[in-house]
Amino acid sequence: MRSLIYKIRYFFERHGFYVSSRLADKIGMRAKSVRLFFIYASFFTLGIGFVVYLTLAFWLKLKDLVYTKRTSVFDL
Repeated sequence: MRSLIYKIRYFFERHGFYVSSRLADKIGMRAKSVRLFFIYASFFTLGIGFVVYLTLAFWLKLKDLVYTKRTSVFDL
């Protein structure tokens, strides 16, 4: 079992790391520029997700304030 885990780890270390370096070599750019692009893209997408989350939370709170469930006709 332990050797299987080491084999899987070795596979991912061998083929997974240096992605930006390999991509930069293929494109003909510097690896630093590719890494910066991925870092900025990560921050940008995280920011968009957070803004969408806050917008949905606001709309749900607003919906709860407007459409409150009334138990009877006399609650108006």
